[in-house]
Amino acid sequence: MFKWVELGCRLEADENRERFMRLKLVYALGYPCSRMVLALMVLLSGPAHAQGSFASGPFEGFAGAWSGSGTIALSNGRTERLRCEAAYALASAGSSLRQNLSCRSDSYIFELRTEVDYEGGRIAVRWSETSRNLVERISGRAQNRRIDAVAEGSGFSAEIAMSTSGRRQSVAIRSQGTELSRIAVELTRTH
Repeated sequence: MFKWVELGCRLEADENRERFMRLKLVYALGYPCSRMVLALMVLLSGPAHAQGSFASGPFEGFAGAWSGSGTIALSNGRTERLRCEAAYALASAGSSLRQNLSCRSDSYIFELRTEVDYEGGRIAVRWSETSRNLVERISGRAQNRRIDAVAEGSGFSAEIAMSTSGRRQSVAIRSQGTELSRIAVELTRTH
């Protein structure tokens, strides 16, 4: 059973001397770019942690805090560092994961809440971006500490590959036809 979940998102410019340039970048990137970044945030918040005994639930052992960093690569060649912190809680005997996630780059702040359900090897995340009233979906498969998924929306598609090993996790997203061409993040479980 997959649930619809509200996703709160805020894009903000830092309050410093580069405010004008950063606001210009936010508006120049447009919807497809923000959707790709939001897809990353939602995936970091849930299915990327699918490892452990499936008999106990795919998210068993992943409740707690995670943090990490990575990069966002724009199609024009520019890159930005990305920093993320997340808190996770299990529900439904470990087959559902709730999260609060905050990620920041030089130009953005993302604050997300979502819920991910697992059923029969498949994952699906349904979320909405409340500021623009958009509904998107992410679907894929979880197997052997690896997740392969596709994020789809109106005029947007991205391939996502994730793997988990112990307390470490890697996430890579590639998209064509948007201002963001690649996102790569490494997370570590902090407690």
